[in-house]
Amino acid sequence: MSTTAAPSRLHTARAGVQKFGTFLSGMIMPNIGAFIAWGLITALFIEKGFLPVPQLGGFGETDGTPNVGLVGPMIKYLLPLLIAYTGGRMVYDVRGGVVGAIAAMGVIVGADIPMFVGAMIMGPLGGWTMKKLDAIWTHRIRPGFEMLVNNFSAGIWAAVLALIGFYGIAPLVEAGSNAAGRAVQFLVDNGLLPLTSLLIEPGKVLFLNNAINHGVLTPLGTQQSLEQGKSILFLLEANPGPGLGVLLAYMLFGRGAAKASASGAAIIHFFGGIHEIYFPYVLMKPILILATIAGGMTGIATLALTNSGLVAPSAPGSIIAVMAQTSRDSYVGVILAVVLACAVSFLIASVILRLSKDKGEGDLSAATAQMEEMKGRKSMASTVLGSGSAAAGTATLTGTGVKSIVFACDAGMGSSAMGASVLRNKIRAAGHDDVTVTNSSIASLTDTYDMVVVHQDLALRAQEKTPSAQVVTVDNFMGSPKYDEIVEVLDAEKAGPGDTSAAPAATAEAEAAPPSSAEAHPVLRRESVLLAGGAADMAGAIDEAGRLLLAAGAVDGAYLDAMHEREQSVSTYMGNFLAIPHGTNEAKDHIKASAVTFARYAEPIDWNGKPVKFVVGIAGKDKEHLGILARIAKVFGDREQVARLEAASTVDEVLEILGKVNG
Repeated sequence: MSTTAAPSRLHTARAGVQKFGTFLSGMIMPNIGAFIAWGLITALFIEKGFLPVPQLGGFGETDGTPNVGLVGPMIKYLLPLLIAYTGGRMVYDVRGGVVGAIAAMGVIVGADIPMFVGAMIMGPLGGWTMKKLDAIWTHRIRPGFEMLVNNFSAGIWAAVLALIGFYGIAPLVEAGSNAAGRAVQFLVDNGLLPLTSLLIEPGKVLFLNNAINHGVLTPLGTQQSLEQGKSILFLLEANPGPGLGVLLAYMLFGRGAAKASASGAAIIHFFGGIHEIYFPYVLMKPILILATIAGGMTGIATLALTNSGLVAPSAPGSIIAVMAQTSRDSYVGVILAVVLACAVSFLIASVILRLSKDKGEGDLSAATAQMEEMKGRKSMASTVLGSGSAAAGTATLTGTGVKSIVFACDAGMGSSAMGASVLRNKIRAAGHDDVTVTNSSIASLTDTYDMVVVHQDLALRAQEKTPSAQVVTVDNFMGSPKYDEIVEVLDAEKAGPGDTSAAPAATAEAEAAPPSSAEAHPVLRRESVLLAGGAADMAGAIDEAGRLLLAAGAVDGAYLDAMHEREQSVSTYMGNFLAIPHGTNEAKDHIKASAVTFARYAEPIDWNGKPVKFVVGIAGKDKEHLGILARIAKVFGDREQVARLEAASTVDEVLEILGKVNG
């Protein structure tokens, strides 16, 4: 219902980087199982492994013939081919995947190093060029010759690309990979590798974590692991220590919703490996990025000093996965790296929280919006029932026609799976068995869903993929109040419109009968309209709205406290200079009747960094607030109506504009 300015160049550029990084990681992530299999085989069967087996580890000779083993062929051929096929398929389905894999063979045999980067080039290139070539002769092939043309065109072009890869791309990629390897070794030799945390840790909370880890560090680390039996690069981004330190600090020194949810988030982060869950806690107080940077630097320095590393990528970044992929001689170093990174991050985050006036009791979404403005990125406005995205949200959250819901995150494997599970359980418990809830990566979204649930920092990309769906944004993957809001609108849709209409049909008997409750007691009364509100800040405006509801006989005194509590967990700023403070779901028992109040302020009130001129207090009895919210949204979604409200000089004018609220 609210509108915002066009996305800033910085935000658009960041979304572009995210999109490119997600595409790179999208070639790696589906094949992580293959990387883990290779890592386990390497750790077990190489000459320095736990169970050395020459025929499997590829060392020594059998009957005078050198053993090839599994380790070398898997990393030289299997893994690059899987990556290339995945990249080609992402661009042009199976046909693109096949052409991309063949094209990658050129770079694989044309270089002496594992061709992960070459595969990430040739796979998508093969799929894209094949798609363009097919478009040239589509609908021009004579009937009966389609299979002949399609098979030979793919074969011929794939062979051409393989030759291009062998003679042209492979030497360039090999030279680039060797240069990157020398750069990493230079950083290690000169003790500068910890400085990479200055880029990695901020990049993670900007949702570039998968692009950094799987798009850059995994290919370089795998090559290094083949040469040295382990790589420090696998743990630069995946170390769970820095994030755990921040969450522990919130557990001890935070307040409000952040403190209450930090313990559960810490378990999921550390053991489940879903690092995205701690990002909102840093976004809420951006200075905490200093704690994660210091923790990351400490962990990397520990790994470098102890010459420790993993044999394969740790995905997800769970401590269980980290230990499973730790090199045989690196257990002490890896454990120290995690523990010390956590300790340093915890100490710095604790000092920051203890010295801060706001110790985490504020609204996560409002704090995130403030941080976005500080960074110069596009801020996400609120949806009608809480924080959301004006650029990527629906005008009004509604359950109309919602049968399929998808929870999307950057990779589609971590936070989205957890969020989908929580939301699915809530929806099933409410009896909506006909509503399906799935999870997906942003890159894999299609415009076939009725509702998309996504972190507000990824909302713009979600809307690009699903323009016809409702986009609901959250800032807490584990226990967002938005999940309850979604269930409420589904309940309202299932109950039908009768729940929000108190007046009987207009029959002859009704005309002769006494006035209906809606007529005798309209939700918006003359005495509940203030043309000149007297509050000077957000808390005062909430109190003023609450007193009007109390005077209307709609609520009791406890509801006023619930209105402040609601603002702490989910901001009620809506956009278009409007805020709609109301109580929490737990405060329903304190509502006596449905009512709406209206207050206008000459000077905008600072509402968690947003300017508010209109404060509409709401109390909804028996889900009537859903209909009330929808009608208010319709009025404030029209800029002309907002201008009329701003210029109104009498209560009657306000009642006329907001008349549908009583209808």
